[in-house]
Amino acid sequence: MNDHDAPVDERFTAAYWDDRYGTADRIWSGAPNAQLVAEVTDLPPGTALDAGCGEGGDAHWLAGRGWRVTALDVSEVALRRAAAHAPAEAGDRIRWQQADFTAWEPDGAVFDLVSAQFLHFPSALRKRVYARLAAAVPPGGTLLIVAREPSELHAGMGHDCHGHEPDMFVTAEQLAAELDPAAWEVLVTDSRPRVAQVDDREVPISDAVLRARRR
Repeated sequence: MNDHDAPVDERFTAAYWDDRYGTADRIWSGAPNAQLVAEVTDLPPGTALDAGCGEGGDAHWLAGRGWRVTALDVSEVALRRAAAHAPAEAGDRIRWQQADFTAWEPDGAVFDLVSAQFLHFPSALRKRVYARLAAAVPPGGTLLIVAREPSELHAGMGHDCHGHEPDMFVTAEQLAAELDPAAWEVLVTDSRPRVAQVDDREVPISDAVLRARRR
C-alpha cells in the first residue's frame, strides 16, 4: 500500500479544516508566528514555501518583506480568507494553493525558504511530510520547522486540543535527528518559552524550533 492508497485520518482532510475555519470569521490572530519572525528577519528575501499557511499571517508578513511566497493549505476556506486579507504591500507576491499534505510532493519545485509552523501529524506521517518539504530546499536554502513540544501536554494541549495526541508533539532534537547530517547544517535546535492562551487562561509553553541549511 502506498501513501495514496492509505486511509486518511479525517483530521487532515479538507472537509475537517473547512468545517473548523467555518466556525468563525477568524481563527488565528493574523500576526506572523513569532519564531518565523525571529529566524527569518535577517535572511535576504527570495522564494518561500509556507506549508500550512492557514489564514495567511506568515505569508502576508513574508510577502511584505519582499519574499515571493507559495502558500499551501488543505482548506480552501482558509485560503480564500487569507487571500482576501492580504495587505496591499504584499502585492502579487503570494500564490495561494490547496494541498493535501498526506499526498503532496514538491515535483521538482525548490524554494530558498521552506517554513512549516505547527504543521502536526503523527510521527510516522510527519517524517514523510517533512522529508518532502525538505526536498524542496535547494543547496544554500533554509528549512524552518516550528512545532509543539511534548512538554506542552501539561497545558491541556493534548488529545482534547483539536485532536493533538502525544505522538504529534516533537522536540527540536528529534526533528534534527531526522535530517541527513551529510546534506544539512543544523543551525538552530531550540526550546523557546512563550505564553499561550488556552481557553480562558494564560499558560507557559515552549516551541520546538529547528532551522537548518542545505549544504
